[in-house]
Amino acid sequence: FILLFYLVFYGFLTAMFTLTMWVMLQTVSDHTPKYQDRLATPGLMIRPKTENLDVIVNISDTESWDQHVQKLNKFLEPYNDSIQAQKNDVCRPGRYYEQPDNGVLNYPKRACQFNRTQLGNCSGIGDPTYYGYSTGQPCVFIKMNRVINFYAGANQSMNVTCAGKRDEDAENLGPFVMFPANGNIDLMYFPYYGKKFHVNYTQPLVAVKFLNVTPNVEVNVECRINAANIATDDERDKFAGRVAFKLRISKT
Repeated sequence: FILLFYLVFYGFLTAMFTLTMWVMLQTVSDHTPKYQDRLATPGLMIRPKTENLDVIVNISDTESWDQHVQKLNKFLEPYNDSIQAQKNDVCRPGRYYEQPDNGVLNYPKRACQFNRTQLGNCSGIGDPTYYGYSTGQPCVFIKMNRVINFYAGANQSMNVTCAGKRDEDAENLGPFVMFPANGNIDLMYFPYYGKKFHVNYTQPLVAVKFLNVTPNVEVNVECRINAANIATDDERDKFAGRVAFKLRISKT
């Protein structure tokens, strides 16, 4: 009788737990997180990505920058024009690319083309300078982290700007150019519908090519997204709408 009691008791607990989990799973979407309040403000990140967000280049030491080049080659491969033309759409600039379900699951969602050639002198295509790393004029890529169903820019134009964090950093940073021009990010790349819905989504990039960084000096750089609905002054979150990194070009 004791064995029968425990058999029925634990069987009941197992059935109740299974039923509870099943009911809970009915409220969870396979494509959209139920709670994403902590991701209300997207952050920025750089490529090449290093452990301490520092881009260190020794022009005379190929190994010091070859790792960055290899990372960028792999990172930019999905942006090749041929791949983008095969998988993604040519979209109308200046407007969101909305794809509502309208009662019927619209899956997979189409994505807008972001071609590698839009990155100009930082595209790495036929580039003997390896994204400028071999000549001390490196390219650093800025990307905005993905937030599902976020309408970045609030229907207004937005762009990325970069500057030295302090006065001495600004002096040592020197001139730079951005691709696309002015660091613009178009609305057509939003909203993002999630990894399972947006299968071929490639997020927009901004490339920054530093032309004349003072050699042998560590320069602190900060890049921010200028958008109507993205705050960049939250001291509790250093990556909200911005990213800071260190840049050092060594010449020996």
